[in-house]
Parts: sequence; C-alpha cells; structure tokens
Amino acid sequence: MMETERLVLPPADPLNLPLRAVELGCTGRWELVNVPGAPESTLPHGLPPCAPDLQQEAEKLFLSSPAWLPLHGVEHSARKWQRKTDPWSLLAALGAPVPSDLQAQRHPTTGQILGYKEVLLENTNLSATTSLSLRRPPGPVSQSLWGNPTQYPFWPGGMDEPTITDLSTQEEAEEDIDFEKDLLTVPPGFKKGVDFAPKDHHAPAPGLLSLSRLLEPLDLGGGDEDESETVKQPGGPQGDTVSASPCSGPLARASSLEDLVLKEASTVVTPLEPPKPPPQEQWAVPVDVTSPVGDFYRLIPQPAFQWAFEPDVFQKQAILHLEQHDSVFVAAHTSAGKTVVAEYAIALAQKHMTRTIYTSPIKALSNQKFRDFRNTFGDVGLLTGDVQLHPEASCLIMTTEILRSMLYSGSDVIRDLEWVIFDEVHYINDAERGVVWEEVLIMLPDHVSIILLSATVPNALEFADWIGRLKRRQIYVISTVARPVPLEHYLFTGNSPKTQGELFLLLDSRGAFHTKGYYAAVEAKKERMSKHAQTFGAKQPTHQGGPAQDRGVYLSLLASLRTRAQLPVVVFTFSRGRCDEQASGLTSLDLTTSSEKSEIHLFLQRCLTRLRGSDRQLPQVLHMSELLHRGLGVHHSGILPILKEIVEMLFSRGLVKVLFATETFAMGVNMPARTVVFDSMRKHDGSTFRDLLPGEYVQMAGRAGRRGLDPTGTVILLCKGRVPEMADLHRMMMGKPSQLQSQFRLTYSMILNLLRVDALRVEDMMKRSFSEFPSRKDSKAHEQALAELTKKLGALEEPDMTGQLVDLPEYYSWGEELTETRNMIQRRIMESVNGLKSLSVGRVVIVKNQEHHNALGVILQVSSNSTSRVFTTLVLCDKLVSEDPQDRGPATPDVPHPDDLVGFKLFLPEGPCDHTVAKLQPGDVAAITTKVLRVNGEKILEDFSKRQQPKFRKDPPLAAVTTAVQELLRLAQAYPAGPPTLDPVNDLQLKDVSVVEGGLRARKLEELIQGAQCVHSPRFPTQYLKLRERMQIQKEMEHLHFLLSDQSLLLLPEYHQRVEVLRTLGYVDEAGTVKLAGRVACAMSSHELLLTELMFDNALSTLRPEEIAALLSGLVCQSPGDPGDQLPNALKEGVERVRAVAKRIGEVQAACGLNQTVEEFVEELNFGLVEVVYEWARGMPFSELAGLSGTPEGLVVRCIQRLAEMCRSLRGAARLVGEPVLGAKMETAATLLRRDIVFAASLYTQ
Repeated sequence: MMETERLVLPPADPLNLPLRAVELGCTGRWELVNVPGAPESTLPHGLPPCAPDLQQEAEKLFLSSPAWLPLHGVEHSARKWQRKTDPWSLLAALGAPVPSDLQAQRHPTTGQILGYKEVLLENTNLSATTSLSLRRPPGPVSQSLWGNPTQYPFWPGGMDEPTITDLSTQEEAEEDIDFEKDLLTVPPGFKKGVDFAPKDHHAPAPGLLSLSRLLEPLDLGGGDEDESETVKQPGGPQGDTVSASPCSGPLARASSLEDLVLKEASTVVTPLEPPKPPPQEQWAVPVDVTSPVGDFYRLIPQPAFQWAFEPDVFQKQAILHLEQHDSVFVAAHTSAGKTVVAEYAIALAQKHMTRTIYTSPIKALSNQKFRDFRNTFGDVGLLTGDVQLHPEASCLIMTTEILRSMLYSGSDVIRDLEWVIFDEVHYINDAERGVVWEEVLIMLPDHVSIILLSATVPNALEFADWIGRLKRRQIYVISTVARPVPLEHYLFTGNSPKTQGELFLLLDSRGAFHTKGYYAAVEAKKERMSKHAQTFGAKQPTHQGGPAQDRGVYLSLLASLRTRAQLPVVVFTFSRGRCDEQASGLTSLDLTTSSEKSEIHLFLQRCLTRLRGSDRQLPQVLHMSELLHRGLGVHHSGILPILKEIVEMLFSRGLVKVLFATETFAMGVNMPARTVVFDSMRKHDGSTFRDLLPGEYVQMAGRAGRRGLDPTGTVILLCKGRVPEMADLHRMMMGKPSQLQSQFRLTYSMILNLLRVDALRVEDMMKRSFSEFPSRKDSKAHEQALAELTKKLGALEEPDMTGQLVDLPEYYSWGEELTETRNMIQRRIMESVNGLKSLSVGRVVIVKNQEHHNALGVILQVSSNSTSRVFTTLVLCDKLVSEDPQDRGPATPDVPHPDDLVGFKLFLPEGPCDHTVAKLQPGDVAAITTKVLRVNGEKILEDFSKRQQPKFRKDPPLAAVTTAVQELLRLAQAYPAGPPTLDPVNDLQLKDVSVVEGGLRARKLEELIQGAQCVHSPRFPTQYLKLRERMQIQKEMEHLHFLLSDQSLLLLPEYHQRVEVLRTLGYVDEAGTVKLAGRVACAMSSHELLLTELMFDNALSTLRPEEIAALLSGLVCQSPGDPGDQLPNALKEGVERVRAVAKRIGEVQAACGLNQTVEEFVEELNFGLVEVVYEWARGMPFSELAGLSGTPEGLVVRCIQRLAEMCRSLRGAARLVGEPVLGAKMETAATLLRRDIVFAASLYTQ
C-alpha cells in the first residue's frame, strides 16, 4: 500500500485558506472550491440543526478526563443534605375504600330524581391475597401462569359463596338480640340447661293436692260404675290406646279421691312414621346412544370442527351437549374415539376465544397429545415439570398435579377457562395419585365445564352423580360398549414349528365363550406333556421354562402370525427384565425389508443427533438400535425416555413389527396393533402375584385392531405351562371392569393450602370427596326429615315428671344403657371362639328378634359356614288362631318394668303352647343359658318340615318334638326371669376389658333400676310412653344432626391428628392460622414437612449444590438401596441428618396418633442413587454412571428429572423465606442436573 503524502498546511485562519467547502443539499456530500472563504451550503436556510452525539460526549467527558469525576475530588466528599425527620410518614396507610355509594331514585315515567338511597358496594379493595372472587384484579404478569403460593384460590364451584348481603344480614342478626326470647337455655357443650320460661301450672309440693287438678277430671255427666276403667293394662286388645282427654270418657272407678287424681288418662301413642323422601335430584343424566342423531347438522349448521370421517352416534351426542355448554362423561372402550370429543371442545374454546386445559395422568402422554393437537389446532401449549412451551396458547396440556398447583395458587389462567378435559379418568383408582383428581374436581370454579374421558366402568352414573352434586350441575353420561373393531380371543399352546398352528378360539367377536376351544387347548397341552414324559421321564419339568422355552414359543407364534399377515403385534409382559430377555432372545428373527431398514436407520440418525457423542454409544442405545433394525422393540419404564419415544414413533409408522411392552404402553395414546399377545395372565401388583383384573385385561386387549384396516382384532393368551382354569379365563375376559373408587386421603399440603384461606375449610373438602358421597347424597332428605321431626316434637305433650315420677328420665336412660351394654356383651360372646363352641346342638337359648320376645329355644342344627353361622332352633310360641296377620291386632307398646329390664321375663303362652323352627342369626340370640337338652335335631327338623305341607299340617308332632317343647315350657315356668346364663368372664373366659367393665356396669344399672321410685306411680305407664316417644324423636334428630355435621366424616379423626402434628411442629398456631413454616411447606411439591424442616434446620445451607442434589435424591428415588461406602464424609453426615429429621417427624406423628410407625416413615427414603446423582451433578458422563448402580437407565433419568423439579420448588421456598444463598444454591443444583441425555428435549415437542 502506498503511503499517502502528508499535506502540510500553514497554520492559518480558516478564512485565509485558498479553499472553500460547499455542502451539497442534506446528503452529507461536500465539495472543495478553489475560492477562499467560509464554508457554504446549498440549503436555503443554512445547515440543519443536529443533536450532539451523546456517546462521544460521554466518552470525552468521563473516560478521556477521569479526573473530572467527583470521586477523585475530596472537596465534595463530606457533602450531605439535611432532611427533616418525619416518623409519622412511616405510619401512613391508604384509606379504606368507600364501602357504600349514593344511588339516585328516579320517577319511572318522568325520570325526576325523587331522592337518594345508600347502597353497599361489593368487591371493594379485592386482591389475590384477600379474596377468592373472580372479580379481583389480576396479579402480576410474571405470576399469571403459575400463580403464587401466597395467593388465594378462586372460589370452588358448588360451594355457597357468601355475598355482602348475607354478611350484612348476619351482622344485623347478631346485633338484633332479644334478651327475652333469644337467650340460650343450654350452654354450648352441655347436655342440659335451665329453662327460664314461666310455667302455666305450678306443680304442688310433694304430698299436697292441687284443687284445680282435683276438679279437672270430673265430668258432670257422670258414668256407670260398670264401665271399663280408663287406664287399661298392657296386653288388651287395644293396648294402651285410650281416650285422649280425661273428660272424653266416663269417670274411672277409684277407692279414694287421691287415686282418682293420680290415675291420669292416657293418650294415643302414634308410632314414628318415616318421613316421606323428597323427590330425587337427578344430577347424572344417561344419554341414549342407540338411536341415530338425524338432525345433527340441522342443530349445528356450522360446527366448530369437522373431521374427514362421519362421527359415531355417541360422539355426536357429546358434541350436541358441548354446544350447550354442558358437562359430559364419556365412557368407551380403548380406540373407540373418545379424543373426538376433546378435539371438539378445544375447537369450541378457540371459537369462543376462551381456553381449554387437557390433563393426562402421565407426562409421556402429555407430550404425545401435544404433538397430535399441535398438528391439528396449532395454538397448543405444554406445561410439565421441566418443560414450558407456549403458555399463552388457548389449549394447555398438562398433568393433573400441575393443574392442582395452579388452582391452589390462584393462577389467572383459570379466569379464561371454559373446559377442563380429564383423560383416563379411571386412573382415579390409583392408590398414590388418585386423590389429585378428586382435589382438582372439587377446587374447579363454577364457570368451568368438565369433560371426563374414561374406559368403560360399571359405576359411571354413580361417579357422574357425585360430580353433579358437587358442582350442582347436570352431568350427561355417554357410555358405549361397542367396539369399532371387534376382538377375537385365542389360546396358544404351541412351542415349536410343528405346533405353531395350535391356536384355539376362546371368545369370538360376538362375545360368545367357546368351551369347545378351551377343551381342545387342554387336550393339546396334555398330549404334548404325555409325549414329553414318555421321552424324557415324568420328572422332567413341564411347566414354565427358561429363556430357551420362551424363545421357542415366540418363534413359533410369530412365524404363525407372519404367515397369516397379523403383524404388527404388541406382547404385554408384566416384568421389565422379561421384556428385555424375550426381545434379546430372538436374535435370529428379522422382520424388516431393506427399504424399511433404511428408513429406520435414517430416523434413528436424525433423532440421536441431539445427543452428545458418548451418549450415542450407551449400551442401551446400541442394543435398541440393533433390535429396531430387525423390526423389534422394547417399551417399559427402564428404557431411556428418548428411546421410548423413538420406539413409539416407529411403531405408529408400522416399522416396529413386534413390541415387547409392559402395562404402561396401554395407557392413553392411540397406538393400535393388529394383534395383542399376553405373555401371562398373572402380574405382581407391588405386594403379591394375582390374576389380571377384567379392567386391566380389557385396557390392554383394546390395543388390538386398527380402525379402518382390520376387520377384527386378535388377542392371544400364551399357555407356556398348563392351560389356566376356565373359570379364571371367563372372569378375566368377560367380567365387569373395576369400579371407580375413591382414593381420597388427607395430605399436609392440602391441609395447609386450605387452612391459609379463611373462607375454605378442610371439612368442606372432605364432605365433597367421592368417599363421603354415599353418606352425603341424602343430605336434603335428612334436612327435610329433621324439619318434620322438629315440628312433630313441638306438637308433643310434655310428660309429667312430678311427684313419684321425678326419676322417670333417669329410669328411661338406665334402661336404654342396660340394653346397650347387654347387647355389646352378647356381641362379644358371639364373636368369641368359646361362645360359638357353647352354641352346640341341645343348648337352650333365649331368642329375641322381631318374631319372638324372650322366648326359650333349643338349638337343633348349626351351619358349618364359619363366615355367617346360622343356628336352626326350636322356639316356643303361641298357637295361631288366625292365619291372617292383620287379625292379630296391633302390636302393644311395651312399658318395661324393673323385672323386664333386670331379668328376661320369659315368654309364656297365654293359651295352648305351640312351637316353630327358626333359623337364627348370631344377633337373634339374646342369652346363652346353662341348660342343655338331649334332642334329636335331625328327626325334629324332618318332622317339622313334613308338617309344613298342606296334607300333613294337622298331623300330631312326634314324641321327640313334644318332649323338647314340654322341657322348654317347664324351664320357662320354673324360671320366669330366665334360666341361669353363662357368665362371659368365668364360664366363657372372656378377659376383654370392655366385657369385664360392661358386666360391672350392668350390675350397677340393675341396682339403680330396682330402686327407682317412678314405677310405683299409677301414672307410670302413660308418662313413660310419652317420654319414650319424645326421647325416640330426639334420638333420631341427634342421629340426623350427626349425619349432617362434620363429626360423621370418616377422615375427621385423622384430620385432627394431622393438624396436631402441624401445630406441634410450628406450622400452624393454636387458632389454626398458618405460620411462616406452613407457607413455605405450601410451596413444596412433595415431602412438605421433611423439606421444610431441613430448610429451617439449616441442614442444606452449609452444603455445596451437588451435595444438596445428591441428598435430596433420597426423597424422589423409587428404587431401594444403600448409599454405599464410597460417599464423601459430608454426604454420609447429610444422609444421617436427613434420617434423623425424618425420625423426629415420624415420632411426632406417632405421638399424635397417626397410623404410621416411625420406621415406616423413615423407610420411605431411598438413598440408593445418592452416589449416581452426586457424580452426575459433578459432570460425569451418563455412560460412566451405569457402573455405579444396577438401576435401569430409564429410572435414573426419571429420578434426576423429578429431582430438578424439587430443586426448583426449594428455590422458590428459599426466596419466600428470605434465604438468597440457599436459593442460589438450588438454582445452581438444578442447572447442574439439567444437561445431556437426561434432559434431552422430547421428540414430540420438536
């Protein structure tokens, strides 16, 4: 490059230069003119104004001359500005909002203002931390999606939300107290009180006569002395039913005036009639899906969504109800097309510009649905524990746990929500996670409509009725058992190429069970076993073989299916290890063509490019690649997530011909095959081996048959050993699927989230659970019955309890308590071994049931059924004069005297003695006597059954019968109060505390009853019946009050125990207010108490991020194991500290009465992957982790993913409590975990 010659100009004034600059317009171009002078411009008004370059000015001012900066000068260093202190400004607060406003009242015609009226304003000063109303202002934009644990949820639908009118009315009612009428006479918690109301009649002192009472019964009309007495003894034809008024009948005969006064006329005692039930409310409405919907397109001329096929009838019915904004429950078989209903709801929400939430039970299903719906609708988002895609979309797909968190945290997404779609609702039966579905259904606000998609369940109407009552809206149940592709079920007994044709039809496509096919399979198996015994000896194993036999069975089966063009096939095996073994054993099987191999290879290369180099060489990746090239696949929880997705995608394309899978493959997404094979009909459910349930079998068998491709689907059950029993096969294939059952349980997170909201109660959540539904669905009927009983009680006449009748209430309560105590002792006797042994043939017992009252009987026969014993007994009875039960007269109300209560007052026939043979339940035996008779039970029973026939009815009984009856009659006459009975403690050796104390209490009550004074009064029978009727009504009212109250809740004792645990640990105070520790626990996703205690004990703050992550793996790891001896000392100490904290929490729980031992609580922690997680967080490649643990790779990935979610929740909790250091460490720990293959993006989201 040539150097430019420097032009040396004289340092002269610019005006003296021989050049002049001229600017050409405003383009920024200049020209030099050889005429000296000042610069000029061609613009008419000179140069345009321009702002100085701030960047250059700042650089020149601050960087080129740093001495100018004030910090270099000391003259201004001590400068300060004086301000006037104003401490009152710290106490300034915004004024309360105006609670009312003035509303003009105008003339309706002229509009003239007539006056002003003050009206109360609703929804003033609402916020997310003070109100549950949808009218509260939205929260910050950063919290609009997930909400905040400090925010209130929105008001759950179905609960009565208190309005400002209700609150003001309640306040007015509290202020307006009538100190004469509204005062309580019974203090809260007391059974009795003081009645201050003035009495109409003053009771005379004992021993004195009242003149008004003397003259009251007199009737001037007189009466005949021969008239019957007014007060009749029990047992007459009319019993105690006499005239209602003393004046309405003749004067009773009496020997003295005092007796006349004391004998008071009796009133008619009306038996308690059960109240009429109110009309049943029908919340679950079954929809008829058998008749076609002919006017579908007339009713919906412009559908929100249209398919390339014609929807089925049940789909059209559901769409019609969606258009009316109804909630629906769709129960149909797998692959029947339930997703069509969900798609229409999503399209309808987009049309209405609202939002839809689609919930799924598992994360993998969420990813698959995201892919499908995004291809259909476009505007779809995904929210899982570690992924957040398009959260602003109109349709959000998430797991049910995330929706529960959003509801509790008051997410603003709920405001715009129109539909919530629950897929696979039968997952509510899951013991661990089923409670989440119930919580979400209870907490959903009123404006949200519900769509429930489920497999066929027998109690769909009951479940929909629960949701309808819960939300106070009708749920339309659309259930269909029709399959789009019918299934044929076979038994396969072959194990070699020679026997590959041994396929026997067991259940055809019409649902007919073929016993002929079953017996043919049994014969084929038996013939092979006999040949095997002849060849190798009878002692050779003929049942379940090893991998070699499995390989022979599968090679012959797959060869048969391949020749009949019945691939692809899904083989369900109920063990991860067996899946891998069976796929690895088929080394000689190659089911793909060269073009298919090329397509599989390209797809694998494209999917695996997102992995780092070492991850692509993982043994599982290489092994799976080799299997996939040959058309084989494996799918279970131990497989890496990205490999599972590769297998699913290749299977849906038809490139995987044989898929060995566990039960989880049948959950959710529609991936049908031509054939389904069951490796076995037995599975391990976590505690024991059992046969498949009908619902499980139907769910997996439903994967057979591709709609539009196959006329029928084929289901094959392998018979590797013996052929299963026909009854077991019939029950599994044709039995009813499992009912939807409540798995509701109390969790600390639920309790704390509800306690922090004053308007919501945990008791309300428990009342609305599916487990309480059977007892709560009749609440309206109970309320109506309670109102009627209250009205009836008010109309009853008060019993007279003066004079000798002063102890009448005590006598009644003693009698009731004595009866209950004896019944309790008798129940314990009948439940004991010695008690049942004493009830042998010939034992004399006292019978008390609806037909017999304290009648003697002798046992003739005892049933051999140990679960429900029946005692056939010969019992004394009256000889029936009339066969018509209506001619026997009404039952006489019984007035128990002391002899009736203390003893048994045996039944004695008034006329000729007769007998009958009765089958007694244990509860019909009132007492077991010490007497034993020698009877021939069989002969007596044979004679009695013979005399029941019409032609032998008048034959005399045999001598054996007559002798037994005479013996019983002699005992009844000899012991009017009952023969001696077996003592439960001395004779039957019952040492239970309740039995011993019950016996002592019974003897004490007998003494009190015998000393009662009221029984000596002539008015005792009448007043006793009045009191008993009143007490029975009050008892029934107490029972109804109990059923309607919180005390009847099944989980209420456990709730009080858990609240006591929270109170002991300092999470709530005595008043139930949630404290800081409780609010921190609300932010945790799981293990709330343990994580909060570790945080407040500073057990995590001193550790490094990778050590914290390793320790927390013990809370999320599901595979048990020891942490190992190679851990650093800090981790060993940390493990012991975590166990110590867990032990302390377990001890508090046990002390508060919870049914979980300390050992069980501590054993929930599994530290088997501590070393694996520690090394992973330190940067070790995944390929090197396999040698540290024998846990399958898929489970390791799942553990680390859940651990990252826990670290994020701990980060939020640390910020909430003001621990920035711990929050930063948790952020670092989550970042260290989130890398490489563990957090490789799902193929469905790309």
